[in-house]
Amino acid sequence: MSFSEIFKSSFLENVTSISLLDMALALILAFGVGLFIFFIYKKTYAGVMYSSSFGVTLIALTMITTLVILAVTSNVVLSLGMVGALSIVRFRTAIKEPMDIAFLFWSIAAGIVLAAGLIPLAVFGSVMIGIILLVFANRKEHSNPYIVVISCESSKSEKSATEYLAQNTKKLTVKSKTVRKGDVELNIEIRLKDDNTDFINSLADLPGVQNAVLVSYNGDYMG
Repeated sequence: MSFSEIFKSSFLENVTSISLLDMALALILAFGVGLFIFFIYKKTYAGVMYSSSFGVTLIALTMITTLVILAVTSNVVLSLGMVGALSIVRFRTAIKEPMDIAFLFWSIAAGIVLAAGLIPLAVFGSVMIGIILLVFANRKEHSNPYIVVISCESSKSEKSATEYLAQNTKKLTVKSKTVRKGDVELNIEIRLKDDNTDFINSLADLPGVQNAVLVSYNGDYMG
């Protein structure tokens, strides 16, 4: 049997195992689910720099995963070769946000489930995951955390500065303390009583306080 005959018979066998309608339906649904994942990612993103290319990657990843699983389920020999080929792939891109990992796994899982023919599970599961992410990822705390950076001349001025902060804030926690000759630097996490930040001006005017800086704080601390 010639190569063309082998190719023709293999092609016909794969086409009959998965119809063109099934392939088109799976890819269209993968695009729709990927678009929904992209929408949820855009609505729940809380990082510093939003990347639209990552959102497009989620759509492409859902469709690519569906395509791969369709090929694997249509031919056992092809599936073994594809597993070997994919095993040598190494991804070096760093994931900056922890939530990005969840979205990547969501896209892959949705593509696998769609290609397996479990369409209700893929659609209903994606909707449930999206609702949960919208509820919890966008939930705001009643009092946002801030970091106050204070430079003092001595331990006496340090004590007066922390006492003043304790009186004018809801809660404070010392994150770090750096001591040099004639200089004490404090990084303090605080919770405001209200939206008024005028107390920082009075804090900087205290005797022995060289400067005071108020910075918005997202909860991640680099020591």
